[in-house]
Amino acid sequence: MRVLAGDVGGTHVRLAIVEVDADHWRIIRMQRSPSARHDGLVPFLRDFLDAPAPPPARACIGIAGPVMDGASTLSNLGWHIEARAVERAMGMATTLLNDFVALGHAIPRLTADDVVEIQRGRPVAGAPIAVIGPGTGLGQGFLLRDRDRWGSYASEGGHADFAPQTPLERDLADALEERFGHVSFERVVSGPGLVNVYEFLAAREPTAVRPDTRRAMADGDPAAAISARALDGADELCVRALDLFVSVFGAQAGNFALTIQARGGVHITGGIAPQILPKLTDGRFLTAFRDKGRFAGFMADVPVRVVTNPDAGLLGAAVAAWGHPGR
Repeated sequence: MRVLAGDVGGTHVRLAIVEVDADHWRIIRMQRSPSARHDGLVPFLRDFLDAPAPPPARACIGIAGPVMDGASTLSNLGWHIEARAVERAMGMATTLLNDFVALGHAIPRLTADDVVEIQRGRPVAGAPIAVIGPGTGLGQGFLLRDRDRWGSYASEGGHADFAPQTPLERDLADALEERFGHVSFERVVSGPGLVNVYEFLAAREPTAVRPDTRRAMADGDPAAAISARALDGADELCVRALDLFVSVFGAQAGNFALTIQARGGVHITGGIAPQILPKLTDGRFLTAFRDKGRFAGFMADVPVRVVTNPDAGLLGAAVAAWGHPGR
């Protein structure tokens, strides 16, 4: 059947018509627009569905934030979205899900072409699966098996207290605490978090700051500028910032895997991870991931994969809209 799938974030809104059934999924049409273009979700839906073809009967929208009782507030956009209001306006049965819950519905259907394995581990069939990924924030979710289906669940673990492991990380935590008060992992492991790390290092070594990097940061996405200059080795300060980011990311991914005993695997998702894949596979991430003392052996058995399919979130929302998720 054809359904409408959505992915609403602080920066962009993506909408798609998806053909989905028990064995297949296929995006028929997709649109990506800046979130600031409208002051709510319904105008985006009206623009997208302004076509002669009748709209799908079902929709599922992934929201980058907590969803409670079919409603969500995106504070950085000033939007309040209610499933019932969308249903009244658009005439579609509508489900709102946290974006990582929606994404979780895609995980059991991913193939080898959709992921890059960075730790083979020893997967246990039916064991919990962790999903984690940095973007505007640090998203987390998990899957649990119940008889013949997977259930997808939300987590706000990205807001857990940042736990520094080295003297440099402790200095970073002190600097961030002075600036923000509470310091969560999201203050480090996210797009804005990478900028925080860079600025921390720049304040310690102002002579290492390159003017061309500052210009690149000012002209576009500063986190993307930092990661690009780190990956091509053009700026040593960017290299060190991304190295620190990846180490903290690995530690928190390991914390999450340990917390839910994710012997089914850890799936690293989001827009940032595929872009920094060389850094995620150079050993730094896995060193921090496994560094759990007496449970280091347990962590080495946990499969770790990077999701490279950029449409996984939309496809997961489509599976949820179809109404038979988690097979």
